Amino acid sequence: MFATLTSKGQITLPKEIRDRLSLDAGAILDFQVQADNTITARHVQPDARRIRGLLKSPHAAPLTIEQMDEAVSKHLREKHAFSPASRKSAGR
Repeated sequence: MFATLTSKGQITLPKEIRDRLSLDAGAILDFQVQADNTITARHVQPDARRIRGLLKSPHAAPLTIEQMDEAVSKHLREKHAFSPASRKSAGR
């Protein structure tokens, strides 16, 4: 079976493989590159440990609107902050 790599580095797994491994959209695959450059992929089953820490403690106080606004503002300031590297790539 063949699959073509797109310019974005993506491939579509052939239907036969998706069906054989019971893969649906959102399935997680673990890729390994062997010494001879053979690539193996295995389906990783969901595990509750993957979401550990996602939810806050039920005893934690909720954030205020002001705290959320400040966090968003801080993120955007940091994301769009001037850096010499960003200026070089912008000039291309």
